[in-house]
Amino acid sequence: MIASTGSSGLYKAPFSKGLLLLPSALSILLAFLFQPQQSFFVYNLQAIKENFQVWNLIFGRLICLDLKDTFCSSLLIYNFRTLERRFGSRKFTSYLLGTWILSALFDILLVEAVEVFTGITLSTLPSGFLSPVFALFVPFYCSVPRVSLAHIFGWFPITNKTLVYIVGLQLLTSSPYMLVVAVSGLVSGLFYSKDVLNIGQLLCVPRWLAKVFSQTLEPIFSSVEPINEAHVGMGATVDIQRQQRIELLDQQIMLSQLSQFGRRRHDQVCLH
Repeated sequence: MIASTGSSGLYKAPFSKGLLLLPSALSILLAFLFQPQQSFFVYNLQAIKENFQVWNLIFGRLICLDLKDTFCSSLLIYNFRTLERRFGSRKFTSYLLGTWILSALFDILLVEAVEVFTGITLSTLPSGFLSPVFALFVPFYCSVPRVSLAHIFGWFPITNKTLVYIVGLQLLTSSPYMLVVAVSGLVSGLFYSKDVLNIGQLLCVPRWLAKVFSQTLEPIFSSVEPINEAHVGMGATVDIQRQQRIELLDQQIMLSQLSQFGRRRHDQVCLH
């Protein structure tokens, strides 16, 4: 899906593009070239609690050490780029920053709760920028419209959200302890979305800092506008119309991929 749309699919989503490229590249480098350095990025909660290695709480929650997690989280970030287009880069970045900080607290609380109620000690959790990715399911569910694309056997609907939920489920089942990270991310997303205790005002990117990044880093990660997008004249402004055209293009590509998959399945059945 990423390869099908190219970099133009990340138009008006520079932070998503940076978040898609940089952590993935570092994860691959650690997996193949710098394996001894992986220990710096292990999310070791026991070391945090017993040895007060607070730096582990930061580095352990940035880079995925499992390439399956890297792949799934990258697919999710790519699909969640529509949220950056809808909210703007500053609000989108603030949401990720806020949920990343909140989820660190909820990770510790959930691990303690698991130990108290089940007697199971979770010394490590899956590494990577995972909790904020799960947190993005909250605004994705609430603010992105559900559009029906096809039906399987005439009964099961396929929407523009179906594949995103499937990838999220795949990420959830990639590790026995991923459930803790997922619950932490979802709870953090609910807290931030509902602005509990004015968290949205406290944990946000300052305007001056957003302006600095927009002038320095945004040109590096910006993408060109798609030229083969369909015409849709529904929005009240040019930006809204452009966003609708891009989303329609993404939906058409997804529908095409689903149709190709269905034809391959049909051909396999016929051969047997």
